[in-house]
Amino acid sequence: MISFPPVRSGDDIVISATTYVAFLRCPEQAAGRLRGEYGPETRRSFTGGLGHRIFARHLRDGPIPAAEFEQACREEIGAGMNPKMVALSMRPPALRDVIAEVGALYQRFASMRHEGFAGAEVQFEAEPMPGVTLRGGIDAIFDDAGGVRLVDWKTGSIPDTAHQQLMFYSLLWLLDRGELPVRVEAVSVASGETVAAEPTAGEVQNTADQLGTMVDTVRDGWESGRSLLRVGGPWCGYCPLLEDCSEGRAAAAVGSGRIAGRA
Repeated sequence: MISFPPVRSGDDIVISATTYVAFLRCPEQAAGRLRGEYGPETRRSFTGGLGHRIFARHLRDGPIPAAEFEQACREEIGAGMNPKMVALSMRPPALRDVIAEVGALYQRFASMRHEGFAGAEVQFEAEPMPGVTLRGGIDAIFDDAGGVRLVDWKTGSIPDTAHQQLMFYSLLWLLDRGELPVRVEAVSVASGETVAAEPTAGEVQNTADQLGTMVDTVRDGWESGRSLLRVGGPWCGYCPLLEDCSEGRAAAAVGSGRIAGRA
């Protein structure tokens, strides 16, 4: 149905949905992620991560009684989030506040309809070209009357890159399952806002083509030793490259806008 474009040879590259979206905004930020340079852990990301684990627990095991909610949160933290909590130096009062915030999100989540649930936190990986691996995790899968629906939960507002992220998941699903999902959604549990699409072969082919461009651009940078294009914007605030990036510092100083420049 789609063909992944030929790409230049080079070192192996593993691309996640987050890294792909970062490349569309700022190629050098994506290159930094591929080098293992990530921004610091934040309370917001920790709260969101815990919320996702609680949502998946609800879908797999059923509603969580109010009397057991705090213990459920602590179990989920102990199952894989302790390093993040340590990185935040989170003390008991702060943790209680986080659990309360997740509790409020969970009440909204539990009130949603989840008929047709078929899987939570499903991990996928595909190698469309030798040395190129696409990797991602889909928050929830539903079997609807017309086919498969993929859902990406958001614990805050829905970013303006949601559509590109959903097309990445659609491509990954196609490569793994041999068919397109009939619908993909980004759903804000906090607000109820939903961004949805019914992916077409053309849209998914465009995503594959953009990924091919990304592979070529990154490998060219690796081979030449040059930095990639840097683009300043709201995403610069927690970028690990900010200290040595004049475009990012300028964007962070004004707090908004889009400032493009050469690295």
